[in-house]
Amino acid sequence: MTPVILFSLTVHEYSHGKMALLLGDDTAKRLGRLSFNPLRHLDILGVLFFYFVGFGWAKPVPVDPRNFVSPRRDMMYVAIAGPLSNIALAVGCSFFIRLISPEFSYLFVILAYGIWINVALAIFNMLPMYPLDGASVLKGMVSQKIAERMTNLDRFGAFLILGVFLLDHFAHTGILGTILMLPINYSVLFLSQETFPMIIEVLRASFA
Repeated sequence: MTPVILFSLTVHEYSHGKMALLLGDDTAKRLGRLSFNPLRHLDILGVLFFYFVGFGWAKPVPVDPRNFVSPRRDMMYVAIAGPLSNIALAVGCSFFIRLISPEFSYLFVILAYGIWINVALAIFNMLPMYPLDGASVLKGMVSQKIAERMTNLDRFGAFLILGVFLLDHFAHTGILGTILMLPINYSVLFLSQETFPMIIEVLRASFA
């Protein structure tokens, strides 16, 4: 699972940096973060959360909105580039998984992880809560006044997300599962179709 997680997180963060570069901000490129080297994007805590909770993150790519023509709009494009890259990876994995023998070969397992992990990354990151990508996407869609009010609440976002993670893990509250597992499962089912039961079997065996 580790190579799939690292690759998916790397593509996600690279996509943020590449979109920022296309829109006029070269901060990520200057700092060496516009790279497919997973070590440049690795966040140990984020990877550990993937193993123990099922969701995680990478080290955010640095972006300077002052280099954009329209900072709020362009930050929305930069933010959504990450989840869209994960959706593209999930679609690619769902295509190739149909071309191999479904007998739990190593390649089948890798592709199964690829679908689930990338769908989970895309949906989790689109939650409208800072520092997740969904917050920047939402700010780009609402009025300037509402976006400013949302920005004033950003300092609480990371603590709230971490608190929910910890409650789910230690108190078994199931908050994230209630919010995310239904759209994740339906998205994986939509992409994988007839291979869905075997993918679920692979995932259950991994997390057992």
